[in-house]
Amino acid sequence: MKHQEICVHVFMCAEDCTTHEKKRPTNSNFVQAQGTQFTLNGKRFNVNGGNFYWSMTVQATSPSLNAVSTEMQEASSVGVNVGRCWAFADGNYNGALQTSPGVFNEQVFEALDYVIAEAKKYGIYLILSLVNNWNNYGGKQQYVTWAAQQSGCNDDKEEDDNATPNPDTFYTNPTIQTWFKNYMKTMTSRVNTVTGVAYKNEPAIFAWELMNEPECSSDPSGNTLKAWIAEMAPYMKSLDSNHMVEVGTEGYYGPNTPSRANVNPSSYAATVGTDFIMDNQVTGIDFATFHAYPDIWLSQLSESQMLVFMQNWINAHAQDAATTLKMPVLMTEFGKSNQAPNFTEAMRDSFISNAYNSIYASASSGGAAAGCLVWQLLPSVIFANYADEYAFVISQNPSTAAIMQSQSSRMAALHYTYCRENMSESDRQTANIYMRYEHNIHTEEDTRN
Repeated sequence: MKHQEICVHVFMCAEDCTTHEKKRPTNSNFVQAQGTQFTLNGKRFNVNGGNFYWSMTVQATSPSLNAVSTEMQEASSVGVNVGRCWAFADGNYNGALQTSPGVFNEQVFEALDYVIAEAKKYGIYLILSLVNNWNNYGGKQQYVTWAAQQSGCNDDKEEDDNATPNPDTFYTNPTIQTWFKNYMKTMTSRVNTVTGVAYKNEPAIFAWELMNEPECSSDPSGNTLKAWIAEMAPYMKSLDSNHMVEVGTEGYYGPNTPSRANVNPSSYAATVGTDFIMDNQVTGIDFATFHAYPDIWLSQLSESQMLVFMQNWINAHAQDAATTLKMPVLMTEFGKSNQAPNFTEAMRDSFISNAYNSIYASASSGGAAAGCLVWQLLPSVIFANYADEYAFVISQNPSTAAIMQSQSSRMAALHYTYCRENMSESDRQTANIYMRYEHNIHTEEDTRN
């Protein structure tokens, strides 16, 4: 509780620490990107977050479990201030939000209302993702299937008559583009049945994510995906000028950035039609994202080699965000697989700690890495049904929880690091108290270790 009380001052007391950056008019109640930093109410805002993609679906199908509220409470107890969840579920199945193009299940929408309200209650800002690259929860494949059904033929399928429609036509089919724009319009204009606030006016929403892990393997050049981003990002901005927009990419470097080819986890990464630099230079994109799964991408490496890859992967994206994109960057998914050889909780703690250290090194030096979101957080009541190899329960993993708490504390404390010269005497005294608290926390950890 002491930490949470002090954190209120972190974002409310000190003077603006980004006066050297070019500013644009903003609504200060919303988190914004200014230069390579996030700000809230004119003050620097750093991120330590987690993924709970399942929130809307679980609340819609099993509200009595109280899973969403439990997870928000657990996450906030370790300082999580940004969460990421799906604001999509497309298809004709139990828990689907959009059952056919433009047709929405009100019960599921009310579940999303509840998720946003609970996040707001616990001081957690949400990144809401709008569609999936993958088939889970419908994804772009569902849109393409709908289009094929509507036209009465599979004009978008591969040459094989038995093949399913090519999912990459999601990016170019005019009918699908209209449907997706309607989806964005429905989302932004939605009035929350719990709070009474339209989504476009809800400060608890951190940003809109156009797609989870967009890829377009049918066009490795990346031009098709770039054109789609260029169509959708400005349109979202025309609907909602309050919130940030991000693409949702994994962070791969494509053929347009050959100098970074050696940073990719494999040569395959350059063939999926996405490029970290090119995708995030599109008008309407406010900050960049990347993901990190070396256990999947580089399973042949030793644990120590994976840690080296992670450091290089994070540093490359932080550097490119700062020098080329000139915007903040978040690692919006990363985690340690419990299927790794000889897995222990200590291995996960080491992996997360090393990632946190790299993020903090950038942030503490004024770099563009503004935080990260671990994949994934679950409450125990749904763990058996929703856990993948990366999932963990905060309350059942005290060592991991302590690492998360420590990262939250020091990322929050960075606000004072850049603002002390402009503080009033009372604010400086508050900063001194906080910094002593932060020092004591790390001294105690060092002693234990």
